Amino acid sequence: MQRKILTLIHKETSIPGLIGQKLESMGYQLDIRAPVLGDLLPQSIDDYAGMLVFGGPMSVNDNEAYLHQEIEWIRRALAAELPYLGICLGAQLLAKVLGATVGPHAAAVEEIGYYPIYATEAGRSHFPDKMMVYHWHTEGFELPDGAVLIATGDDFHQAFRWGRHAYGLQFHPEITADMVDFWSTNGAELIGAPNTQTKQQQIDNHRHHSQSVDRWLETFLNNWLSSVPEPA
Repeated sequence: MQRKILTLIHKETSIPGLIGQKLESMGYQLDIRAPVLGDLLPQSIDDYAGMLVFGGPMSVNDNEAYLHQEIEWIRRALAAELPYLGICLGAQLLAKVLGATVGPHAAAVEEIGYYPIYATEAGRSHFPDKMMVYHWHTEGFELPDGAVLIATGDDFHQAFRWGRHAYGLQFHPEITADMVDFWSTNGAELIGAPNTQTKQQQIDNHRHHSQSVDRWLETFLNNWLSSVPEPA
């Protein structure tokens, strides 16, 4: 089994952040591709130990060729039981592939900054009872049929598992201090809606909560890929 992770990003400036650092420290190589920028997706699924899909400013409901290509590859990954991890848009793509609705909150709630998530009864082996994590999204997903909700929030579903190896996380555990600064500077025009946090609040909250997320993420990633065989 190869130790490569197919990694999809959706902006030229996107980076895998803390997730990428931890996967590389575990011995995995990230094959980073951006179909939105014209990158082709691999022909074969056999060369990969997992699939990782990050967020982006677009909606899964956009009628774009690159999104259709990503959705088809996700279907292939699920059919092959390839470990899948979707972050924000990546979670919403997984939900859409599984037939669930993705869209804005009914009360137009947005989450930009640090907000709590809570483990469900089924999610206690994946999450602490409560954890403060970083968010940047205006849309959310309904729970797909057959999926297991493993974390929720005050306004959105936050994490689900489908089958043994596929996970969708609405929040951004990959965020680093530099990324908080970059996102809140370059996305400043999106900050200010009700329920969003100022740049300084985001920086302060990251300083306060990042270590606990870091510790949780390492365990989560190890568990996500624990069923992947070691290379011969």
